[in-house]
Amino acid sequence: MAVAPASIHRVESREEVDALPAFTEPVAMLAQTTLSHRDWQGVLEATRERFPDLWTPGRSDLCFATTNRQGALAEIAPRCDAVVVIGSANSSNTVALEKLAREAGADRVHRINSVAELPDDLSGTVGVTAGASAPESLVEEVLAALAPTEGVEEVAITTEDEYFPTPRNLRDLLAGIDVLATFSLGGSVPDRPAADERSIHAADVLASL
Repeated sequence: MAVAPASIHRVESREEVDALPAFTEPVAMLAQTTLSHRDWQGVLEATRERFPDLWTPGRSDLCFATTNRQGALAEIAPRCDAVVVIGSANSSNTVALEKLAREAGADRVHRINSVAELPDDLSGTVGVTAGASAPESLVEEVLAALAPTEGVEEVAITTEDEYFPTPRNLRDLLAGIDVLATFSLGGSVPDRPAADERSIHAADVLASL
């Protein structure tokens, strides 16, 4: 919207779609990547009804990490006595998770930023989810604090295999350091093992730092 404010209309409900002017130009629709899938679907359907020639991206522009979390939460929330959502109130995908948990019928829903905000009277089956940017270490701290007597069941509805490679300039720098270190230690540069970035979890790197 900052790039082309005169050409963009922001909508977040069917009513706001109905209130849009009758455009003579072609109409395209994009989504904020961290929207709730349920909220986005209704707006998208209303816009397609209003503008049959609507253009949308060939692939959903909703963040895969957001939609996967929402799908898993929708699966577990109905059988939970309480749901804990880890993340900031400034995070739209965290707020969407909190809203979804309530809509799915969870009796109690608590959004927390840290273990210190965890209620001390939770009982029964407690569901735990986290916003896409919440660190794995915080999730582990919350699970440890809850100390479930019957263990933890991890619910997954899909396998995330997206891979975001290291930027090329950093990759070249690391390769150069690797060659230098191998040579300095008297190893064989051609025979040195290749680095496998896919096997390294970002949370583990941060923890080691």
